[in-house]
Amino acid sequence: MASLTLARAYQQSFDTHPNATLAITGGCLNALGDMVAQMTQNFDTKEHEIHPRYDLTRTLRFFCFGITISPLIGRWNHFLEHRFPLRSIPGSNRVSIRALSKRVACDQLVMAPIGLGLFLGSMGLMEGRSAGQIKEKYTDLFKPALLTNWKVWPVAQLINFRYMPLPYRVPFQSSCGVFWTLYLSLLNAKEDQKQDINTALRRTIS
Repeated sequence: MASLTLARAYQQSFDTHPNATLAITGGCLNALGDMVAQMTQNFDTKEHEIHPRYDLTRTLRFFCFGITISPLIGRWNHFLEHRFPLRSIPGSNRVSIRALSKRVACDQLVMAPIGLGLFLGSMGLMEGRSAGQIKEKYTDLFKPALLTNWKVWPVAQLINFRYMPLPYRVPFQSSCGVFWTLYLSLLNAKEDQKQDINTALRRTIS
């Protein structure tokens, strides 16, 4: 009953304020992914190591990225819906597997690299990294993260595009994305730690 009420409230909010609804939903789920990532990092800390304090600013950065990217993804889904209609035959309920495959392929070959690029760049800027450090992020993280993306997201997007109504595609993607954000958060944190150590070493030598 509660889930039905929540779904009805979401649909009503989406109908009146689609961009704001997607932004807040995506921001909250992105922040949740980073919260899980930080708790995982704390749990994996060895007994002799110092347990890291919870970084609220880091979670806020993920929230801000989710707020920004979610309306863009919503518009992208709207474009895919009209560019590759799944039921192209009038009066037929049959789904075109060819159109569905094209929709997933377009999403993974176009939006996946763009989204990942925006993530790395925006995180670097919000963290106050230099242009050289942001470039290093791209060099170290873009290719392995994109290859991992192509291993897990095509199946999720296949389900999303096939079964989810248009208003629920970004929330579904963001819900699956909690685990993806967990991965990206841990990956980004390791890169930040490496860059901070290198910066400290350079200052010591200088």
